[in-house]
Amino acid sequence: MANEKLTFLTQFVRQPMSVGAVAPSSAALADKITAPVPRTGDPVVVELGPGTGAFTGEIQRRLGGRGHQLAIEINTDFAGALSRRYPAVEVISDDARKLRELLAARGHSQADVIVSGLPWAAFSSDLQHNLLDAVADGLADDGAFTTFAYLFAIWTPPAQRLRTALRARFEEVTMGRTVWANLPPALVYHCRRPIRTDAYGPGRSPLRVGTADTLD
Repeated sequence: MANEKLTFLTQFVRQPMSVGAVAPSSAALADKITAPVPRTGDPVVVELGPGTGAFTGEIQRRLGGRGHQLAIEINTDFAGALSRRYPAVEVISDDARKLRELLAARGHSQADVIVSGLPWAAFSSDLQHNLLDAVADGLADDGAFTTFAYLFAIWTPPAQRLRTALRARFEEVTMGRTVWANLPPALVYHCRRPIRTDAYGPGRSPLRVGTADTLD
């Protein structure tokens, strides 16, 4: 764990805009954000921005050897370390904006679950939108997308922009309770029923957004 934290901090110092945090996420946050991973069947589960693997191990545990687990990590140092740590996971060192293409290359049309550890607040508006377009296009109609935000920054412009972007791409966006056992405290967005890119248009609005205690 100490080595993992040191690796994370080193990469943050080198590439703060792509890493976005100084420490890996906690087990408590990993439990909440991976909740949609089904415990039956053979789902395709994609993790975006896995970093040092804070969520990767929990996804692997929930899958129990079933399905296909992909981890897309643009940072080559993180990707290499992740491949060694989780040899059963297919780690792809590439850009998450190419999600649909990366899935197709492996014989998958879409993912059943997408879990994101990407640092949204560190991204420009255009990059946020492009990444979320890729997520919505790459997720099955009955699939689930989860991501998180830090509580202290929830009312900042980048965080507000993320919420607006999520609501524009998913018919259902719910926010879980605060995960206090994380540094810093965080909350998870649970998104379902993606609105496809070709369905976007003037005046398109989300159907539902709220807080669901049942997610915790």
